[in-house]
Amino acid sequence: MSQIVVILIVANVLASLKGFNDVSFFNRYKFQVSSILNGDKVRMFTSGFLHADWIHLGFNMYALYLFGRIVSASFGSVYFLLIYFGSLLAGSMYSLFVHKREGYYSAVGASGAVTGIVFSAILVYPEMELIMFPIPLPLPGYVFAVGYLLYSIYGMKNQSDNIGHAAHIGGAIGGYALTLLLSPVIVRTDTILVLVIGGIIGALLLFGDKILKR
Repeated sequence: MSQIVVILIVANVLASLKGFNDVSFFNRYKFQVSSILNGDKVRMFTSGFLHADWIHLGFNMYALYLFGRIVSASFGSVYFLLIYFGSLLAGSMYSLFVHKREGYYSAVGASGAVTGIVFSAILVYPEMELIMFPIPLPLPGYVFAVGYLLYSIYGMKNQSDNIGHAAHIGGAIGGYALTLLLSPVIVRTDTILVLVIGGIIGALLLFGDKILKR
C-alpha cells in the first residue's frame, strides 16, 4: 500500500483520538459555519481529520485504504494528495454554500476527501464492482457513482439524518474535476460516464435551489 495513504490514515486516527478525548480541541477545529464565515478558514481543512466516533472513523479509513491504493498507484503520491485535499476543500466549500445561512451548522469527517478519492478510482476503473447499502448485490462502479450522487442529493434535500451529504457531493465534484484535469484521456475512453456524472453535477450547481427546495 502507498506510504502516503498510510500517513493519511495515521494522521486521521491520531487527530480523531485527540478529538475524542479533548472537547476543546474538537470544537476548535471542527467545521462550523459561523466560525468559518468570521474568518476561521482553517476549519475547512482541519475538520477533515476529526471524526464523530470510532464507527465514523473506521468506515472512512477503510474506504480510504481500499480506494486510495488505486488512485495513488494511478497518479502517484503528489497528484493523489492534490485529489485528496482538493476534494476535502471542495466538500467544505459546498457544505458552506449549502448551509451558509445556518450559523450553528457543524460537521467533521474525512468523507468529502474520501468520496473524491472513490470517484477518482471509479473514473479510472469504471468496471470495478461495489456494493451500495442497502442493495446487497455488487454494482459496476459507474452505476454506483450515479446512484451515490442521486442518493446524496435526495439525502441533502430531505435532511432526515445526521450525514453530511453536502460534503459528500462537494467531495465527489472535486474528485471528478481533478481526475479529469489530471487524466483528460478519460473523457475519450469513458465519455458516457463522464457526461452522465457531469450532467448531474451541472444540474445541481445550476438548479440546486429548485432541486433541493423542500
